[in-house]
Amino acid sequence: MKEIITPVNTDIICSLKMGEIVYITGIIYTARDAAHKRLYELICKNKKLPLNLQDQIIYYTGPTPVNKKTGYMSAGPTTSSRMDFYTPCLLKKTGIKVIIGKGNRSKEVIRSLISNKAVYFATYGGLGALLGKCIKKSGIVCYKDLGPEAIYKFEVEKFPCIVAIDVNGNNIYEKGPQKYINC
Repeated sequence: MKEIITPVNTDIICSLKMGEIVYITGIIYTARDAAHKRLYELICKNKKLPLNLQDQIIYYTGPTPVNKKTGYMSAGPTTSSRMDFYTPCLLKKTGIKVIIGKGNRSKEVIRSLISNKAVYFATYGGLGALLGKCIKKSGIVCYKDLGPEAIYKFEVEKFPCIVAIDVNGNNIYEKGPQKYINC
């Protein structure tokens, strides 16, 4: 188990190994399909992005409003493969070091993680309300018109993840099941 503080750097990222449990404290930005499309289009037009993503973490989620009774929001992971088209470009052009979601990634994304020295974390699908307890503060950074798909800035404390694909391309979705095939 490791705890990392954001922003992250290449040394931290390179020290992480597939299967490790990681707790994140600091800033995480959110972005789903619609926000990815807008960022991608800006990059393709050589326009300035609305935020600096160098050494940052992007979490694929569309949070709910804060529950008035509990004081928490729900923020479960979105299926990551929906962002696969945009991910290689965003990793290369923005300097994002960590992406968080759920599910396996394409071969193109894995190659991009390796070449850009970035990692993919998986977090717990179906536990959005519990993950929301790790979010201490949140606010929209840009694309407010997208509602829950806007880009949010979360201040998190001990946000739990698993290193699903490390900088060497070791992939828990491929190597993890191998442990149990002959059981």
